[in-house]
Amino acid sequence: MPTRAGTPYVYDFADGDRTMADLLGGKGAGLAEMTRIGLPVPPGFTITTHACREFLATGAAPPALAAEVVAHLSALEQRMGRRLGDPHDPLLLAVRSGARHSMPGMMETILDIGLNDTSVQGLAKSTGREHFAWDSYRRLIEMFGTTVLGIDGARFTAAHAARPDLADLPLLVREFQSIVRDATGVDFPQDPAVQLDMAVRAVFASWNGDRARLYRRRERICDSLGTAVNIQAMVFGNLGPDSGTGVAFTRDPATGLPGIYGDYLPDAQGEDVVSGAHNAVPLSELERLDPLAYTRLRDLLRILEDHYRDLCDVEFTIERGRLWMLQTRIGKRTAQAAFLIAAQLADEGLISWDEAVLRVSGQQLAQLLFPRFDSEAAGTALARGVPASPGAAVGAAVFDSAEAVRRAAAGQTVVLVRRETTPDDLPGMIAARAVLTSRGGKTSHAAVVARGMGRTCVCGAEELTVDAAARRFTTATGDVINEGTVISVDGFTGTVHRGSLPLVQSTVMDYFETGQRAPGLVDAVAKIMEHGDRVRRLGVRANADTPQDAARARRFGASGIGLCRTEHMFLGERRPLIEAVILARDDDERARALNLLLPLQRADFIAILAAMDGLPVIIRLIDPPLHEFLPDRTELAVRVARTEAAGRTPDPHDLELLAAVERTHEQNPMLGLRGVRLGLLVPGLVAMQVRAVAEAVAERRRAGGNPQAEIMVPLTVTSGELLAVRAETEQILREVSEATGTDVRCPIGTMIELPRAALTAGALARFADFFSFGTNDLTQTTWGLSRDDAEASFLPAYLDRGLLTGSPFESLDPDGVGRLVRIAVDEGRATRPRLTTGVCGEHGGDPASVHFFHQAGLDYVSCSPYRVPVARLEAGRAALTTVSSKGAELSGAVGDC
Repeated sequence: MPTRAGTPYVYDFADGDRTMADLLGGKGAGLAEMTRIGLPVPPGFTITTHACREFLATGAAPPALAAEVVAHLSALEQRMGRRLGDPHDPLLLAVRSGARHSMPGMMETILDIGLNDTSVQGLAKSTGREHFAWDSYRRLIEMFGTTVLGIDGARFTAAHAARPDLADLPLLVREFQSIVRDATGVDFPQDPAVQLDMAVRAVFASWNGDRARLYRRRERICDSLGTAVNIQAMVFGNLGPDSGTGVAFTRDPATGLPGIYGDYLPDAQGEDVVSGAHNAVPLSELERLDPLAYTRLRDLLRILEDHYRDLCDVEFTIERGRLWMLQTRIGKRTAQAAFLIAAQLADEGLISWDEAVLRVSGQQLAQLLFPRFDSEAAGTALARGVPASPGAAVGAAVFDSAEAVRRAAAGQTVVLVRRETTPDDLPGMIAARAVLTSRGGKTSHAAVVARGMGRTCVCGAEELTVDAAARRFTTATGDVINEGTVISVDGFTGTVHRGSLPLVQSTVMDYFETGQRAPGLVDAVAKIMEHGDRVRRLGVRANADTPQDAARARRFGASGIGLCRTEHMFLGERRPLIEAVILARDDDERARALNLLLPLQRADFIAILAAMDGLPVIIRLIDPPLHEFLPDRTELAVRVARTEAAGRTPDPHDLELLAAVERTHEQNPMLGLRGVRLGLLVPGLVAMQVRAVAEAVAERRRAGGNPQAEIMVPLTVTSGELLAVRAETEQILREVSEATGTDVRCPIGTMIELPRAALTAGALARFADFFSFGTNDLTQTTWGLSRDDAEASFLPAYLDRGLLTGSPFESLDPDGVGRLVRIAVDEGRATRPRLTTGVCGEHGGDPASVHFFHQAGLDYVSCSPYRVPVARLEAGRAALTTVSSKGAELSGAVGDC
């Protein structure tokens, strides 16, 4: 068989297994695995992702591919006892995409390949159902026309609407053929081999379709992976009442509750269920319609869940009473279901608790912390549907994807309302806070995609009549909701309400706030969090500037404060005091102003140290430039000018402030007089802050506490700067120790937030007890970006064009900023082996960044209090991922390119 570097381009289902998903795609690997363990799978073969990548790189299929396809097709024909295109009893094929990572509906599928003007007659005779044969031919031309030939699907839809009678199907097929000829200038291909070749190429090309590229950017799936193509003998669910098709889950993917769930549609093909265009019946109805098939399906689902040890998503077809399995994959699930299922499987002994931690994510935990609607204030619902993806979303109703994108870009929150969604609705689904459909169920396109993205979704709200053309929907009671009307969509209950409902705290948030543990979801979260804490190496601290934030962080599981920003203590009523420091005309005047601030700072530190008693509290000396504590320069100048223009004398204080603003004004204050530079050049500022810390420590010790204060110097770039501040700090600590009779010792460290600091970390470590990476500024200075300016101007365009896969301010850039972090850690510890290292930028709460910090050897991450649970969980997952390469596969995480 022709190979490329010894690797075939085509694999029979019997020749693969689930470990080959990179080569066979997720769908192909699933089909191979089901075949391997003896499940009833229609035979077929898979064209590998290697072939797709070569096609995308060269624009042509690999030369050896055609011969391999012919050989496998011949073997398939022999096995089935039928030939492709046979005029008497034709073999028909399904051609489906199947990438490594599930991309539901984003690429192409073409069914019934092999039908033509002759074989359709043979299919009618061999099945004894003429309408079925002509309907299958009609489906092929429509799918082939839209998918392979790029014809507007509305043309086929309109023609079909004009001829709904089954007796007119042969005439409808001729009309569809005329549409193809009119749109392309050529006839619909009658040669089945040509149909197959064109279908395969179309699936390859669909990898780079707009919706597929958008979905990959949203899910951070690499563009270079390519898709496999699965070619499979057709089985038919539309052969009468003893046939049907459905989608099943081994557990409820929305709630996580055990028991098989899904949708079934009698006398239909698979695309009818998945599209959501038809309202299917619950899978439990199959038990009444076909008890034998239901029992067999239930048994196979149990086999699959035991085999994969996870929630499985299955597509199946019943052809005249015989059950066929068409696909299996690890099922997408809501955040709630992810935690419940992981805990259930661990309790059942199917997986370890290590695996349970790996099967959930910080992003899913964050979703569970979101508030819910207050059910007591909900009132009468406009409609009720299937709660397909939980959440509480409020927004203006919109009726097409483009309007959702337009309004969201303008800053408005929206709810996308459709009869059913199609893959072309993906941009609107991303832009919307929720998706509401009047058709479909838990396995429809809208439900599956929304669950994967964490979007709130209610499907199958049959009481609603959605009129997209008129941009409105009408309820069963006659209420009309026009576009722009605010509605609330409750993905927990499946209800839709007019207006904005009030919110209440989620039960998971209640658990973190109070420690109260309820059975079900909260208990599952608690068990997984407890195990994650046991296995993680990284500590998790919080960024907190007030006793209230410190107390909350401690309740949420923080092991200390990684960043206490002292400048936040100078705002509000205290602003005049810091203004007095800035306006001081000499050292004595400045000292008097600082002495007024000292007791206030000391009281702040006493309260924070009390809230974090026994845990480390890193207190950063003042960092921002002084002008940030003064009124706006333009506002002051205008006020003075208007007063003078009116012939009045300006307020002397305003004049003094304006002079100070002018004096301290800088062209680029982020790189100006701030941080350590400010402490060195403003006499008494460092001494006042350090004295406040030291006296607070002494006071807490006298009160029987165990304060663990640490002092951090910001923005150092030279060892001389750090040495000078350290010397002054140590002198103040000694003075306070002598004055209070308490031995006050505080570790002294520095923030690494400039590239030079990272590159000379070995020298800085001589005078630092710890490093804390300020990754926000380190990212700005490494990338040469102002975060505020970049995010408001060109960064979104870069993301849209695929020039960046994500914002470096959301997830740490491992190649640039991350390399500086690694250099600083390695060189710092080479100088001081016991050097403690952490991160205090908001990257500390980002899941992907937490994994990087674990790998880089940091001791802790620090983030806002509300992100502490997420960081704790991801720190546990990071520790397990380093020892288990299966973690990413089990959790559905997307790997690096």
